Amino acid sequence: MSVNLQKAAFVRSAAGAADFPRDRLPQIAFAGRSNVGKSSVINRLLNRKNFARVGAAPGKTTHINYFLIDEQFYLVDLPGYGYAKVSQAEKARWGKLMEQWFADNTLMTLGIMIVDARHKPTADDCTMAEWFKGSGRPFAVVANKLDKLKKSETEPNLARIRETLELPSSVKVIPFSAEKGDGKQELLNLILEHAGEFI
Repeated sequence: MSVNLQKAAFVRSAAGAADFPRDRLPQIAFAGRSNVGKSSVINRLLNRKNFARVGAAPGKTTHINYFLIDEQFYLVDLPGYGYAKVSQAEKARWGKLMEQWFADNTLMTLGIMIVDARHKPTADDCTMAEWFKGSGRPFAVVANKLDKLKKSETEPNLARIRETLELPSSVKVIPFSAEKGDGKQELLNLILEHAGEFI
């Protein structure tokens, strides 16, 4: 499918199920810990400097943000998780919003979970992976910050991510650098392949 990635527009922030777009366009959902570089990955994909705002303080995105790409599909930015300074009430609100979103299996076309390539996934990452696995929808894991690893560390770290998150072999783990662009084409191809099935 042919898509003009430059034609990207912020559509809305959803605070609850009533706000989720249900216009049958494909929805590609991005999730990740608050400081994992989710906005940077989205910006790199779209070749934009600060399209998805990079927050000054992690954990500030408490809504689900929708970006419409070339009027063909949505990039769905799920709120970051696992940030220590967020209150219990805020965490509960995040959990409720996620439950509402994942409960409706007509929404997500493809899930993209972003983890830090340098570190073993956290307990919160494992919880997020369970959300994706439980959805019954296809998803992939993007191991961001590849540029911070030595070449010799890449394979063992990717294997550790797969093992810790207990990923089935059908789930791709894509080494990625939002900084340098490594992995961008592979991720883009995957997104367009899944979005194209619905268009």
